[in-house]
Amino acid sequence: MDIVIEHNPSSIKLSELGVMSWPKWSCQPGRYALVFEERETCYLVKGKVKVYPKGSSEFVEFGAGDLVTIPKGLSCTWEVSLFIDKHYKFDPPT
Repeated sequence: MDIVIEHNPSSIKLSELGVMSWPKWSCQPGRYALVFEERETCYLVKGKVKVYPKGSSEFVEFGAGDLVTIPKGLSCTWEVSLFIDKHYKFDPPT
């Protein structure tokens, strides 16, 4: 169950995906327990976060300018170090 990160995708790719028309979500620095019921693709406009999958001490870190795919079913803790502002979309339920 891997989080996929694409650092600094091209503006053409972001436009083709329609990222700027996706809903926005933001949060303050802190720790958040999250469960992803569906696969999420998000683009971070601002911020930095470490994501710790449940039961693991290892983490994945991403931030502003990253296009990220989070797998369906992931339980994790987000450790937000810089205010997060992101566009996101969920895959339709299967």
